[in-house]
Amino acid sequence: MAVAENFDLAHLGAIELFTPRFEESLHFFRDICAMREVARVGDSAYLRCWDEYQVYSLKLTASETNGVGRTLYRTTSPEALERRVAAIEKTGLGHGWREPEVGVGRSFEFEDPDGHLMALYYDTEQYVPDDEDRPALKNQASAYPGRGINTRRLDHINYLTSDVDAAGEFWRDVMMARESERVKLDGGGYGAWWFRLHQKSYDVVYSDDWTGERGRFHHFAFAPDSREDVLKAADICLENGIHIEYGPYKHAINQTFFLYVWEPGGNRIEFANAQARLILDPDSPVVEWSQAERAKGQAWGMKTVPTFHTHGTPYVENQEEIDRRAMEGGH
Repeated sequence: MAVAENFDLAHLGAIELFTPRFEESLHFFRDICAMREVARVGDSAYLRCWDEYQVYSLKLTASETNGVGRTLYRTTSPEALERRVAAIEKTGLGHGWREPEVGVGRSFEFEDPDGHLMALYYDTEQYVPDDEDRPALKNQASAYPGRGINTRRLDHINYLTSDVDAAGEFWRDVMMARESERVKLDGGGYGAWWFRLHQKSYDVVYSDDWTGERGRFHHFAFAPDSREDVLKAADICLENGIHIEYGPYKHAINQTFFLYVWEPGGNRIEFANAQARLILDPDSPVVEWSQAERAKGQAWGMKTVPTFHTHGTPYVENQEEIDRRAMEGGH
C-alpha cells in the first residue's frame, strides 16, 4: 500500500556519462539528439533536452573508459530528502553531503548495493531560455529544436547488477520506490526489476549482468514525442553511422516503443516512447513475468538480442568476444 514516503523521490534528475571519445559523443548528444550544451567545466560538458525545467540532465565527461558516473535524483521536498538520507545512512552506504554544483543545490551522495554512485538533492535551478531558444509557448521550457532526434526529456535509467535481488530490495525498502514489473527466475530470485516514482510506469531498472561484474551501466533513455519520432531516430542514426543494436519495436514489459543504439563512446542509449502508458493507481500490484514468458521475446514476438545481457559499460576484459559469443548462442 502506498504511503507518504513512496512519493519522496520526484524523478531522475541527471546522469554523468563517461566516454573515451569525447568529441564524437558530444556530437551525438548535441547535434544528433538535438541537446543544448549549457556549461563546460573541466573535462565535462553539461547538456539538456528542450523541454526540461532544470538546467541540465546529462553531464558528459571525458574519460579513459566508458560507463555511468553519478546519477542524481530529485526529491519532492526538503523533508523527503531528509527522510531518504536517514534511511540510506542506516544501510552504511552513504558517502555524505556534497556542496552545490552546476544547477543543483547541496546533495547527499551514496551508492547502491552494487556500487553504482548516486546522489539525492532537492534545491535546483530552473532553466531560463535566452533569445536563441525562447519558446513561443510560455508553458514550454525552451524552443522546439526541429532538428535531429529532438529528444524532449530524460526518461529512465537501467543499471546492470551482479545481484538484482539486493539492488531491487534497496530501491523498494530504502528508496521507497514502487515496483511496477519484474522477471522471476526459475532458480529463484529476479532477472530484472522495474521501479516507478510517480505515474510513469518506470524510472529505474536493474538487469542481471551476465558477466557477473558489479556496478556497470546498461542504458539510459530519452523520451521523444511519439512512436514516429522513434522510427525517425532509427533513420537518423543509420545516416550518421550510429550502431543500432535493437529495434525499433515494442517491449512486452511496460509496453514501451523503443530503439537501442550505442553512442560513439560505447554506451547504450535508448529512445523510448513511454508516456502513453501511465499507472494511475498508487497501489497498483507488481506485474511478475516468469522466465518462460520472458523468453517469448518482445510484444510482437521479436526475440531479445543476446548482447542486451552482455554489452555494458565500462567494458570488461574481452568485451567484444563476450558479445560475439552471446550472438552465437553462448552465455
